[in-house]
Amino acid sequence: MIREYKTIESINGPLMVVRRVSGVTYDEQAEIQLSDGSVRRGKVLEINGDTAVVQLYEPSAGINLAQSKVRFLGHPLELAVSEDMLGRVFSGMGVPIDGGPDILAEAHRDINGLAMNPAARDYPDEFIQTGISTIDGLNTLVRGQKLPIFSGSGLPHNQLAAQIARQAKVLDDESKFAVVFAAIGITFEESEYFVQEFTRTGALDRSVMFINLANDPAVERISTPRMALTAAEYLAFDKGMHVLVILTDITNYAEALREVSAAKKEVPGRRGYPGYLYTDLATMYERAGRHLGQPGSITMIPILTMPEDDKTHPIPDLTGYITEGQIILSRELYRKGVLPPVDVLPSLSRLKDKGIGAKKTREDHAGTMNQLFAAYATGKENQELIAILGEGALSPTDLKYAKFANEFERRYVSQGQDENRSIVETLDLGWDLLKILPENELKRIKPEFIEKYLHRDEQ
Repeated sequence: MIREYKTIESINGPLMVVRRVSGVTYDEQAEIQLSDGSVRRGKVLEINGDTAVVQLYEPSAGINLAQSKVRFLGHPLELAVSEDMLGRVFSGMGVPIDGGPDILAEAHRDINGLAMNPAARDYPDEFIQTGISTIDGLNTLVRGQKLPIFSGSGLPHNQLAAQIARQAKVLDDESKFAVVFAAIGITFEESEYFVQEFTRTGALDRSVMFINLANDPAVERISTPRMALTAAEYLAFDKGMHVLVILTDITNYAEALREVSAAKKEVPGRRGYPGYLYTDLATMYERAGRHLGQPGSITMIPILTMPEDDKTHPIPDLTGYITEGQIILSRELYRKGVLPPVDVLPSLSRLKDKGIGAKKTREDHAGTMNQLFAAYATGKENQELIAILGEGALSPTDLKYAKFANEFERRYVSQGQDENRSIVETLDLGWDLLKILPENELKRIKPEFIEKYLHRDEQ
């Protein structure tokens, strides 16, 4: 039911106060018709008695309080969904911006979906190949998982996001796979990079893109990831597809949430962010997963830039509590020219053990993964000792570990942006690196696997 009012009392920045309303609900959509016939949109942020506070999506300049009318539309923000969304680019409000026609909707969905019921969740246990060795081999992504990437300002997380979107797949060739990509608060230059990269590589054909620019309203920034998740839920649970959702940059989303919270004069929490930041992030992240009895799934990779590279900042801190691990990018590796600069040791995928092994990746995966971790950690320690004491103070075995760490970064961690390694290539590369060490040092791998894979070229 549409209700119309001419009782606008005041406008303060993006907030409009409307008096003497009835039946208006929180998050309801509103249209403001100006005296010249043009229309601007907003949503209800707060209801207090017969007073509604409306957040405008567009600028408030030019709105005449006495001559403008407000219509409340009776429903929250919705997204028109259809399989025709694949291969299309939308704004953060779900409007096509690629010059193509409007979507012929099969349904209209409320973008404020619900977190998945824990009792209805199926356990994630199926390997997703990203083609990136540091993820596939050491911090494995599992279908239905939430695995964030913690980056820093200026690090190449956009290139990593595009590479994952382009290369990711499930090894079961019969499954339908799609990517939903949401760019939140990015620059026009970054937007052009993503669109051109997806188009150049053909990744756009299986993708749905939502792009919100830095000069778009803050309230649109808040809706963009929810638009993306609504599209993902439709493709996964209505169409039975395996959907990978990539959200970049969650920091821009949280900044917009803080801006809107300050405009509403809410009591701030840590670092000025609203006290409900944890709950708000959880309502997004927990929409990913697998439903019992349904073939489709949503796997999520949120990307966030840590302010001042601080892992204890509220945004990465709270994200780490909700999600199942993290991939951390290193400024030190980036300066060395290692791309992608994934810092292996503090990175973690809590579900990696569920998605690897015989009939999933390969029987030797768990052992080689543990051995590579241990050898790299020892090699880094020995490199520090060499810097302090000199090479003469270390044993020949210690020097081999230090050499291993260098080769590991150069050959395993570093790979070209267009280099798509299969899981077999990643595992074989790990074995090649382990040949640097004495065989009696490989204590985390079963002897039968050492015999089968370490000497495979000699057989």
